[in-house]
Amino acid sequence: MAVTTSPSASPRNKSKPKKQITTTTSTFSRPKKMQAPPASPAAAPSPAAVALKDSKTTLSIILATALFSLIFFLSISSSSRRSPFSASAVLHHPKPDPFLFPTRQTHRTVFRSSNASSDPTPPSIAYLISGSNGDSNRILRLLFAVYHPRNHYLLHLDLSAPQSERDSLAVAVEAIPIFRAAQNVDVIGRADFVYLKGSSTISSTLHGASLLLRLSPNWDWFIRLTADDYPLVTQDDLLHILSFLPKDMNFVTHSSYIGWREARKLKPIIVDPGLYLSEKTAMFYATQKRELPNAFQLFTGSSLSIVSRQVVEFCVLGTDNLPRTLLMYFSNTQSGHMNYFPTVLCNSHQFNKTVLNDNLLYAIFDKPPKEQPQFLGPSDYDLMIESGAAFATRFQSNDPVLNRIDTEILNRGPGHIVPGGWCLGEPGNDTCLVWGDADVVRPGSGARRLEKRIVGLLSNGTFRRNRCVVVE
Repeated sequence: MAVTTSPSASPRNKSKPKKQITTTTSTFSRPKKMQAPPASPAAAPSPAAVALKDSKTTLSIILATALFSLIFFLSISSSSRRSPFSASAVLHHPKPDPFLFPTRQTHRTVFRSSNASSDPTPPSIAYLISGSNGDSNRILRLLFAVYHPRNHYLLHLDLSAPQSERDSLAVAVEAIPIFRAAQNVDVIGRADFVYLKGSSTISSTLHGASLLLRLSPNWDWFIRLTADDYPLVTQDDLLHILSFLPKDMNFVTHSSYIGWREARKLKPIIVDPGLYLSEKTAMFYATQKRELPNAFQLFTGSSLSIVSRQVVEFCVLGTDNLPRTLLMYFSNTQSGHMNYFPTVLCNSHQFNKTVLNDNLLYAIFDKPPKEQPQFLGPSDYDLMIESGAAFATRFQSNDPVLNRIDTEILNRGPGHIVPGGWCLGEPGNDTCLVWGDADVVRPGSGARRLEKRIVGLLSNGTFRRNRCVVVE
């Protein structure tokens, strides 16, 4: 785990060099205490003797200063290596525990057991989990609910949260043994402002995605969650189902029907203060409105999208200018984050045939739809589970339905991580305090529900009918 806060170190051995300097000085000043009466001019020391004495004093001071400097820099270096908030730790993670990833070791056993599973290797997911002021506990709870050693997690508390809350979140993450062993949880130290109605959400999402590209080269899908979201399946369930799907598949809700959004969201011009101000202020709305674009086709969607690593690289690192053009366009569009990925994917010849028109999210919207979906509660539990969705939104903090999901779906105790195939501890205790191979997954009933939903989307011509192909 790493944060971008710079370390502060103080020299541990300053007293030792000072003692050497004092000793050297007293050595040369001792004759003054035993000084005889003034001698005659004929007995004065020669210039050569004075020069030799001065050169010895200078040499002693130089040696003592050099030794002091060496100890000082060694002290700073060792303190920086020990500090969990070292900036260099962002780029130089310690190696993960070999018991979690035995297949990543330099020397591997070449013999396979006769009953080895024929299932494909589970994929890896990069999660960006975002929250605001007072959301640190909700972020930790969501992290425990979606954690798996194969995945990578980047936690973001926006600038409305005080730095002390961000530091506390980093300390809490550092205290979890499995997080330290897997080295796959990081906290953004230099946070962004996030306005749900503006384009700063797109900027924050792409910022987190670019950091995840740099932090880990192994993940296959990118998912952005907020503190309002919660999983309806275990990570073993989700990774098991995704392991049988093409890694270029994208789960993005999309629609080319603009309808009421044209007048209320797409034509109005806004300026998001989160992009240029250091404090949170009201959104600026221009009096003029603009026409809809004809250089590309607009698509609307949802706040949650599950996109492949190829799409993230296309948006962050690609040479095609389409993602940057759309980023500039949506920078002055209300709720642009709900339209960015659908519009990028559906206007790209490279990706428009890889989109499944479903983001695997359960949500209930008002009619007509408002900016945010309704809060979910205990009365929505049965419909949530029967939907076969992987995630649901929105939940209030510590709603009782979350406890029921933990108990009946995730098998997670308070303050514990969802147990998976990699957990080897004794049942009845915290089974994830002892861990084994992270490639071992044990899917349950959630995998069957999710499989049924995806198979329904891929069969009976549904996939072809819902592809977001732009007709030219």
